[in-house]
Amino acid sequence: MDIEPLPGMKINGHELDHRFLETLRVIGETFSQRKAARILGVTPQVLNRRVLRVESLLGVKLVKSSGAGSELTPEGMEILRTYMRHLKVLSGSGRLMVAAGYISSNLAEVFIERFGVEASLFSCCDADLFHLAERSILDVIFLDDPLQAYQRGLDFVPVAYDHLVLVGSDARTMRELDGSSFVGVEGSAQRLAWEVLSDSGVSFEIVREVRSPYHAQRIVKNEQELMTFLSASQFSGSEILKNETRHVISAVVCRESEGVEEFMDFIRREGQEAVLEAGFEPLH
Repeated sequence: MDIEPLPGMKINGHELDHRFLETLRVIGETFSQRKAARILGVTPQVLNRRVLRVESLLGVKLVKSSGAGSELTPEGMEILRTYMRHLKVLSGSGRLMVAAGYISSNLAEVFIERFGVEASLFSCCDADLFHLAERSILDVIFLDDPLQAYQRGLDFVPVAYDHLVLVGSDARTMRELDGSSFVGVEGSAQRLAWEVLSDSGVSFEIVREVRSPYHAQRIVKNEQELMTFLSASQFSGSEILKNETRHVISAVVCRESEGVEEFMDFIRREGQEAVLEAGFEPLH
């Protein structure tokens, strides 16, 4: 089934359908309303009425005609450029568009390289991934913590395992952490460590919270009285809560396509061989 999405637009409260926007596009390409009408399969009179109707609604000229033909006015060109940008987004760029959390982006990069596909990869915290997905066309997002998908009721695909290590201390028992001060990382799998410490009656305080685990590491390195829990796939530290903080790195498909389906199949099968290379634990 050959599906081609054609967007409409709303300008100054007036809705313009794809037929008119395609009319502008073809006039802009042919510089002739007569040729445009023939390409679009309508009479020149019908095409002219389309243009005049929208010009009347918007109160501006969109097409300028002369003995040499027809061309779009600056206002017509502005509408056409916006329409073409939307078309490009809807049709896809030909590249796989991927966004990932700060930790899972390391895994996503290896998957992309091994799969051998052209892709754009964006890295940010998990919460921002969904804001990015709402504002741009993404094919797949990778999450450092599956909780973000749970909270939104989304289906996710497990792609690897990770766990947390204690950075900034050589403590081997939880009791040694009593009264400790920590740097937190927003929206990360650290929540698992905080839950375990709280359930075990350990008194602690999160004195600062940042967005990036790499920022948290820098702070702990420079301030010896502070500690943090970070992903074992990317950081070294005490494995005091290894079993308690084991969690899934997951992927959410944002846009269904044959290329995305093939990419996800690769990740679940042959791609698992690359998981160790990225520092994570394979699913099997």
